[in-house]
Amino acid sequence: MDARLAAGTLSAYLYNDWVGILPSRRIRKFYLSFWLGRLGKGSSVMMNVRFLNGRKIHIGQRNVINRGCVLDGRRYTISTGDDVSIGPETVILTLGHDPMCPNFSDRGADVVIGNRAWIGYRALILPGVTLGEGCVVGAGSVVAKNVDPYTVIAGNPAKRIRERSRAMRYELDYDPFLE
Repeated sequence: MDARLAAGTLSAYLYNDWVGILPSRRIRKFYLSFWLGRLGKGSSVMMNVRFLNGRKIHIGQRNVINRGCVLDGRRYTISTGDDVSIGPETVILTLGHDPMCPNFSDRGADVVIGNRAWIGYRALILPGVTLGEGCVVGAGSVVAKNVDPYTVIAGNPAKRIRERSRAMRYELDYDPFLE
């Protein structure tokens, strides 16, 4: 194992199994500010969020990443815009396997999440997906295709339900005590 891979593995272990379970927002934010590719000002990462290769994860300003989420930056990047809300136990994957390949080859791509996107509880975002600005992903949805801006989707596989208002002006400000 090369030194860079070993350092990344150690960083992930330290955060996911030690720092990420501490009820101290300040300690978690301090660690993440050095480990993640970017941690935007005012963003909150709750306890028990797991990052797979934090260097490839870029979090915008005022994001809320709720308890129990998994963000997979093993080979490809995850980038979020500003004021993104990611519901509890959401999984965002950038890497998987090609089920048709006889060698079980890796297959993956970047995930991009636009400003003011809202991802509901226990959603699953698959590799290569772009979530447009202001879109809403319903709880428990499996998202395998790009989502247009201001579109509300839900289901498995996720399908368009309706349009969301484009008059979004809010800025998230959520940093609860002991989360």
